[in-house]
Amino acid sequence: MTILVTGGAGYIGSHVVRQLKERGNDVVVVDDLSNGHADRLRDVRLEHLDLAAPDSADRLTSLLREEACTGVIHFAAKKQVAESVERPLWYYHNNVTGLVNLLTAMDRAEVTTMVFSSSAGVYGHAETEFLTEKSPCHPIHAYGQTKLIGEWMIDNARSRGLQAAKLRYFNVAGAGWPDLRDTARMNLIPTVFSMLDAGQRPKIYGDDYPTPDGTCIRDYVHVMDLANAHITVLDRLHGVDTSGVGGALSQSTDTDQRAPRVEWNENTVFNVGLNTGISVREIINEVEAFLGYSINAEIAPRRPG
Repeated sequence: MTILVTGGAGYIGSHVVRQLKERGNDVVVVDDLSNGHADRLRDVRLEHLDLAAPDSADRLTSLLREEACTGVIHFAAKKQVAESVERPLWYYHNNVTGLVNLLTAMDRAEVTTMVFSSSAGVYGHAETEFLTEKSPCHPIHAYGQTKLIGEWMIDNARSRGLQAAKLRYFNVAGAGWPDLRDTARMNLIPTVFSMLDAGQRPKIYGDDYPTPDGTCIRDYVHVMDLANAHITVLDRLHGVDTSGVGGALSQSTDTDQRAPRVEWNENTVFNVGLNTGISVREIINEVEAFLGYSINAEIAPRRPG
């Protein structure tokens, strides 16, 4: 079984690629290397390609056929919220056009299974304490909007025989292998350490939110659990019995009083995480405990979006 992983040279994608390889799958990666690193892939074939490029549907079709791919895990996308507020049309071009080209190629090559890396950003401002798969989706920035549009596109492709699942999550942390650590200054923990390495004070963007310590609260999931969730869902789409698989993947259960159960089908969505909120200030406190000294974080204005 050969799996195409788009964005497979990135932080999350490279963990998925290595987990797939270690269990014996053949893997091919498509990545434009804007944030990814080719040296993470070892002996995996890398096709250097921008999914939004005019010729990408043709090149992807040839690649899927040549490698006899049986499924796709789709990570490749622009993902910075503040940047999406500043450059919304660029985000639409990259994330939406790229997915159009990928779905077109999959249709041509008759590849009918996909796991889509979506985002909890599709929910927008939460109206309740907990977000379930049935919570309303009202994204408040271009990044979240492109992810929700992507989900709609995938759902509509069901008429062409596509079986797919969408995974929504907030923040990702950790590393399964030292060489796959998060090196991009996009996520909180690597950003803090990058600023400390540069001799700068880390910033907390806003301390006036309606939370116990005034800083944003997010759900954090370990990257290995998240990678395992993507692979578990792909297995299920391919008819593999995953009933005994644990980890971060779950939906609302019959005993969950917050929402009715979300039944599995071939085009469904999962929230992936720990169901435990951690604030920015709490993360900073953990970093200080690890280092053994105060890092004197600076309070800055809220970021756009």
